[in-house]
Amino acid sequence: MHPAPAYPTLDQIRATATRLSGKILHTPVWRWQTGIVDEQCGDIAEVWLKLELLQKTGTFKLRGALACIEALDDSALGRGIVAVSAGNHAVAVAYTARLAGCSAKVVMPRHASPARIAACRELGAEVLLASDVYQAFARGRQIEIDEGRSMLHPFEGPLTALGTATVGLELMDQVPGLDAVIVPIGGGGLCAGIAAAVKQIDPACAVYGVEPFGADAMYRSFQSGALTTLDRVDTVADSLGAPHTLPYSFGVCRRFVDDIVRVSDDDICAAMLHLFRDVKLVAEPAAAVATAGMLGPLRGRLAGRRVALILCGSNIDAAGFTELLARGKPQGAATAA
Repeated sequence: MHPAPAYPTLDQIRATATRLSGKILHTPVWRWQTGIVDEQCGDIAEVWLKLELLQKTGTFKLRGALACIEALDDSALGRGIVAVSAGNHAVAVAYTARLAGCSAKVVMPRHASPARIAACRELGAEVLLASDVYQAFARGRQIEIDEGRSMLHPFEGPLTALGTATVGLELMDQVPGLDAVIVPIGGGGLCAGIAAAVKQIDPACAVYGVEPFGADAMYRSFQSGALTTLDRVDTVADSLGAPHTLPYSFGVCRRFVDDIVRVSDDDICAAMLHLFRDVKLVAEPAAAVATAGMLGPLRGRLAGRRVALILCGSNIDAAGFTELLARGKPQGAATAA
């Protein structure tokens, strides 16, 4: 018997997509042809947006959470589930637990968005707050041990990657002949799944990951060839604030991702503003990271290419969004009407 490959296969991804059908939305794509793309990116052949921010619960996280919970038996469901998250994964897990009829505890850092905390409670999850993301992971692991709950990890493991891979599967069907796909990276679960799908469908299509400078564990792991733990996480893209890399997601990314680049928080805020002005989208910081990568460090590689950007989430409150848009304005620019 041959050992199972250490990455999601196309057959597995397609089977997962079938299982998730009807429980998730088949999110649309849209070709970006206005504003910054028209004015400054004319040498890029096409720019497509995969609008995963329109997914149920507001992010891609539902795909991985559903893929994980469907693997639990009745005994495990009876003990309940636990998750650690700055917010998006927590909301998806709370929603998933309600669908499955089981209890959920979610551990979130105190700085998490109040709107995301409230959403988790409204969906029936018990929310526990920790001082930071490091303490949140420690407390989540302790709950898993003490209560026998199943951990639905925010980015690590084959089931999570199979869920996120369905984003790539959809995209490659919606926009055939892509030359490059640009994906935000936190812990790497989204990028691992998408890259596995994209590269097995079209090995010639480049996959680039983009991280914030203040949460660049995967970039550092790519540079060193080893798992990395950050001393500090500091970025406006809080949902990309993974404090470390883990073996499975790192291994799959290393196999299928062509390169990882980094962007500043100011670049992320500017990208949020472009998406709002040009496309009328309310993108949280993490969802603007791929755009920031295209406009910044990846810009010189994309001439003549058909490019897709993954817009991964939209869970941000109005006050926070307004503040970050103001930060994204060029100095001296007039306030938009």
